[in-house]
Amino acid sequence: MAQRNTILVAGSANLDFVVRAQHIPAPGETVLGNGFVTFPGGKGANQAVACARAGGAQTRMLLALGSDAFAEPLEKSLLDAGVDARIVRIVTEATGVAFICLSKDGENAITVAPGANACLRADHLPELADVSHLLLQLETPLEAVAAWAHSANAAGVCVVLNAAPARTLSPELLADVDVLIVNEGELATITGQSGRVVDAVAELGNTNVVVTLGARGSCAYVDGEWLLQPAYEIEVLDTTGAGDTFCGTFVAARARSSGFAEALRRASAASALACGRLGAQSSVPSAGEVDEMLRNGRESSSPEELRRYCGLA
Repeated sequence: MAQRNTILVAGSANLDFVVRAQHIPAPGETVLGNGFVTFPGGKGANQAVACARAGGAQTRMLLALGSDAFAEPLEKSLLDAGVDARIVRIVTEATGVAFICLSKDGENAITVAPGANACLRADHLPELADVSHLLLQLETPLEAVAAWAHSANAAGVCVVLNAAPARTLSPELLADVDVLIVNEGELATITGQSGRVVDAVAELGNTNVVVTLGARGSCAYVDGEWLLQPAYEIEVLDTTGAGDTFCGTFVAARARSSGFAEALRRASAASALACGRLGAQSSVPSAGEVDEMLRNGRESSSPEELRRYCGLA
């Protein structure tokens, strides 16, 4: 039997078109930007790069690209990060793109045109013999995501789903997921419960759940116990890709057999560092930089403050 030492990320890849502005425009409003740049992005590709840079496990990615010029920087970014890219070439569709307005305080508004991402199918999933973890998101067709999760679960692979963008999920898909990663808005969409984190998580039964809490940090409900991880302090420049950095770093740590608490610590440090840089994949830190943050960084709150916020006090 092949040794299971590979993380497989199946998901989206987009070229991000980023405009910086004083603030994100309201409906019907036009604002003048003060800078424009393109970055490789897409939740799947961002998470694959984060997995690879975290080190300790081989990273493979299933993605779909068009045959246009937008595909080239996406392929190069994955290659440079050490990701083994398994590309489905869609000649009838353009490579996916995202249009991002980035405000001066680091917040963003994003519109995605999926393009080739929407053409991924259940039968595109690569062989799973050497795969220990499958990391999924929701920027590709939901029926394909559900089929990939079911196949991986049946093969004994640990299935991690970052349920973003927020969508309602079937009980059948959730049953195939070993770890669900969501932010508070995504948790509310899935559960229909917009109150305290503890109440929303209770709606999911015994599912292992990681909830990211923005600048506060993160929490996890694992095997019936709660874990709390404050965020690390950073001067925020761009939050684009911070959640993806968290997901990729978390899964890489778990693939190295780190416990949940240590995986949360590393993911929290990595996502903070990503907030201090421009772009999605370009902002993902190395393992050494994460180590440095863990040694010298300051947490932004106490576990007790997080406990109260989540409704656990």
